[in-house]
Order: sequence, then structure tokens, then C-alpha cells
Amino acid sequence: MHNSTKPVYLKLRDIISDSILDGHYSEGDMLPSVRAFAVEQGANPLTVAKAYQGFQEDGLVRVKRGVGMFVASGAKTKLREQQRADFFKNVWPPVERQMKRLDIRLEELLENES
Repeated sequence: MHNSTKPVYLKLRDIISDSILDGHYSEGDMLPSVRAFAVEQGANPLTVAKAYQGFQEDGLVRVKRGVGMFVASGAKTKLREQQRADFFKNVWPPVERQMKRLDIRLEELLENES
């Protein structure tokens, strides 16, 4: 999982968020059950339940009692907006400072694209 200082339930949320953004889960698709996802990730089911609860509170999933959790309509757009805002607020500023420090221009980055 990504950041070692991040709580496990947030790491699990990141995995699901990335899966939605990458198209592995589309709007209306059923997410893995708490138990199945816990086994897959080697996590405690209560921790997975906490991650899923956050998605539910944020309106990113909808629950059908006795059936499961499904990706809500508009979830991908909402996640993309949230992650873009986080990128510009938290990720980009130190990258920009480092680029200035090393005299790296945006054009150089585009030239070195893989």
C-alpha cells in the first residue's frame, strides 16, 4: 500500500478510489464484500467496514441491504475532483519548488514523457 504513515482504512479507501478512477469499477458496479476485500488485502474486516462507511458517508457508494455496496452515480467525477484539489494543494507545491530549485521547465517534463 502507498504511504506507510497513513492509517490502514485510508489506504484501503485509496485502493478502492484508484480502482474506480482507473475504471476497474464503474458506476453501478458492486464492490467486493467487506469480508472478501479484507481477505484480498490482508486487512481486518472492521477496518474495511470503516473504509466503506466513509465512502457511504461521502455519497460515493450506495448500499442495497442484504445485497451489497455499489458505486454511486457520479462517484468517478467526485473522486477525480477531490484528488485534483488534493494534488494542487498538497502534491504540486513541493514539486514546483523542487523544479525551481533545479531549474526544470515544464517543457522539459513534456519532452521526457515516457
